[in-house]
Amino acid sequence: MTRYVIVGNSAGGIGAAEAIREVDRESPVTIISEEEYLAYSRPLISEYLAGEKSLREMLYRDEGFYARRRIETRLGQRVQRVNPDGWLELASGERLEWDRLILATGGRPIVPPMAGRELKGVYTFTTLGDAQALARALVGSKRVVVVGGGLIGLSVTEALVKRGMRVHLVELKDRVLSLVLDEVASRLVEERLLQAGVDVLTGLSVEAVLSRASNPDQVGAVALSDGRELGCDLVVVAIGVAPRTELAMTAGLQVNRGIVVDRRMATSVPGIYACGDAAEAYDFLLDANRVVPIWPSAYLGGRVAGLNAAGRPREYPGGTSMNSLNYFGLCVASAGDLGTNGHAGLETITRGAERGRYRKVVLRDDRVVGFVMAGEVEPAGLLLGLMRDGVPVRGFEKALASEDFHLIALPASLRRERLNKLPAVGGNDLPW
Repeated sequence: MTRYVIVGNSAGGIGAAEAIREVDRESPVTIISEEEYLAYSRPLISEYLAGEKSLREMLYRDEGFYARRRIETRLGQRVQRVNPDGWLELASGERLEWDRLILATGGRPIVPPMAGRELKGVYTFTTLGDAQALARALVGSKRVVVVGGGLIGLSVTEALVKRGMRVHLVELKDRVLSLVLDEVASRLVEERLLQAGVDVLTGLSVEAVLSRASNPDQVGAVALSDGRELGCDLVVVAIGVAPRTELAMTAGLQVNRGIVVDRRMATSVPGIYACGDAAEAYDFLLDANRVVPIWPSAYLGGRVAGLNAAGRPREYPGGTSMNSLNYFGLCVASAGDLGTNGHAGLETITRGAERGRYRKVVLRDDRVVGFVMAGEVEPAGLLLGLMRDGVPVRGFEKALASEDFHLIALPASLRRERLNKLPAVGGNDLPW
C-alpha cells in the first residue's frame, strides 16, 4: 500500500486525487487544507461577493466526491512542516506519514509594506473566506478603495459595484490589466469601468492607509502617492499572489520563484511532487519553466503529478499564460506574447476596436505566439491550439483576425487535424 498525502484542496489537489484513484483504488489518500470548505471554484468568489452564486453553486466537486473515492480530508488544518524522510507535521502537533507527497499549496496574496495595513477594514481577495469577510464588512459601508488594477482587482471591483459600493480603483501602472492586455484592449475595459461609475486612478499607488478620526482602529482614508487623501470605509488589496513555497523551502526542495518541477511534476526530492500556483512548471511557449497561475494548468499539472505518484508515467505538456474574462459585460481573452515588450521578429495582425470589438494576433516565424481580443472571444480556444502545437499559419494568417474566423476558415487538411485534437467530453470525473 502506498500512502498518498496531498497538501491543498483546490484545482491542483483535486486533479492529483482523481488521477491517483484512476490508477490506485485501494491505497489511502489524504487531502489537507487550511480552508474548512469542500473544494470550490476560486474564480467564482467575485460572483459570491456580488450575491450571484451560493457556496453550493461554487463547489468544484459535489459533497459526495471524497466519500466515493475514499479520500480522507483534513479540512481547516495547517501543515507546519514537511520532512523529506516521509512525514509531515500539522499545526496541532500531529504527524502524518507519507510515501508520495503532492504539494498543491497555491498562492498567498501580496500585501505591500504600506503603513496602516493592520487597520480594521483592510482586506485581501483570494479565498472564499476573504469574500465572506468582505461581504460582512459591506454592511454600513459606501466607499471602497481597491488597490490593484489587475485580474483580482477588476473582479472584486465589479462585485463591489454590483453591491452598490462607490469604488475607487488605484493602479500603479498607466493602465488597467497591463500584464494581460495590450493598450487597446485595456482602454476598452477602462471605458466599461468608467461607464459603471468606477473612479479609475492610474499611475498612482497607495502610500498609507489612514485611520478614522472617530475610531483610530478603523480605516478612514488612503494617502495616494500624489499627495491626495481619498476617504473610504474599506480597502481591498488586490495586487496579486505569490507562490506559497515555505513548506518546500524548509523541506530542502529546489525553489526559484515557485517550487521547481520537471515534466513529471516531480520536485528535486524523490517522492515529492508539486503542481498549481505554487509550482514552477514547463511553459510550452517559452520552452522553459515558469509560474503560470491559471486554473486549467493547475488541474492538468495536478493530474500529471497524481499519475506519476501512482506509478503511471506521464509528462506535463506545458501551459502558458492564458486568460478569458468578462468585466461589466465586456469579454476579453489573451494568451502568450502580446507584442507589447518590443521583442524582435514579431508580426502582428489586428482588427481595429470598432463597436467594442478588437483582435490582435502575434506571429513569429509564421506561428502564433500570442493574441488578445475583446468583445468576441469564441476563437480563443482555436488560436490557443494553433499556438500550443506550433502550427504554421502562412497562407491564411490574415483570416486569424477576421470577424468570421472559426474552424471552418482553416485549410481542409488542417481543419480535420484540429477536429481530431478537440478534447473528449467528460472523463475526469469517474462514476465510482
